[in-house]
Amino acid sequence: MSEVTEKKQRKIRCVVASDKMSKSRVGVVERLVREKVTKKYIKKSTRLMFHDETNQSKAGDLVLIVQTRPISAKKSFTLHSVLEAAKK
Repeated sequence: MSEVTEKKQRKIRCVVASDKMSKSRVGVVERLVREKVTKKYIKKSTRLMFHDETNQSKAGDLVLIVQTRPISAKKSFTLHSVLEAAKK
């Protein structure tokens, strides 16, 4: 049995919040969380730093990022593709 099985990669959709660094971007992932007491939904956000080798994503773009091995202390995601360009 020498089958090669591919690992399922964790893909996340996020919006680019900052593109001020070279080959690095900061993306924001938003989710809705239900509060226990009042049962209302609250919008929570997580900031993820990801690697962009060609500097193709800009602030406001909707991108797809993939989890990889740690590239630095804060970066463990890589840009997979730009889904939607920012509206101007």
